[in-house]
Amino acid sequence: MTGIAEITPPRWLLLIHSIPPVPAYFRVKVRRRLRRLGAVALKNSVYLLPYSEESLEDLRWLAQEIRKDGGEATLTSADVIDGPSDAELGARLRGAQVGTPMEASVSETMVGELRGRTWVTRAGIKVDRMSSAWLIKTFIDPKATFRFATDAAPPKPGELRFDTYEGEFTHEGERCTFEVLVERCGLSGDPALVALAEIVHDLDCKDSRFGRREAAGVALSIEGIVRGVASDEERLKAGSELFGSLYRALK
Repeated sequence: MTGIAEITPPRWLLLIHSIPPVPAYFRVKVRRRLRRLGAVALKNSVYLLPYSEESLEDLRWLAQEIRKDGGEATLTSADVIDGPSDAELGARLRGAQVGTPMEASVSETMVGELRGRTWVTRAGIKVDRMSSAWLIKTFIDPKATFRFATDAAPPKPGELRFDTYEGEFTHEGERCTFEVLVERCGLSGDPALVALAEIVHDLDCKDSRFGRREAAGVALSIEGIVRGVASDEERLKAGSELFGSLYRALK
């Protein structure tokens, strides 16, 4: 047929979202997912990808997840008429694929949302809770404070729960809390932390998935702390010294 113009698909997909401030990790999780997809931010809550069926499906799943967790999300297609050129956007997308712009935004978000908090966990701390508290104090907030409670105790305003029932940071699937913290907080680029996470996993999950040779010695050290130290505050101090030494050795 003649006289009918061919309809070309739009150049870009845009995800426009609004995320509630609580729980604090939710915004970080969404940004990390967008980073993995290679999306770039046009504005704080507007992300862009080149139009493709694969990207369309990925962003639809993400939009559905955002709505399910209490946020708002709109997915649309568009051509940019006035603003960054297609070439400029392409360059930004290539930068996002190697991780530089989005990694920075994740780090800034973590600093803003996770610092100045009291972290709550179950009393009677052992390997996962000791190591997670050390990680929080060392890499997330040097001034973090901790409270030890029961699973049934509700959090107070400004508190974050870890390794506890319905906690903001706790076991996910087959991963222990330490592994979840490393992943969500953008720390998985540190090989020593990844190795330490494998040790903690083998001890806490008791599945020997990684077969770390250091696990047996760490288990004995943890057992010595647990048997010799009654209070969680003192256990945390001793455990932090242990995991600090392990990290330096693995580094």
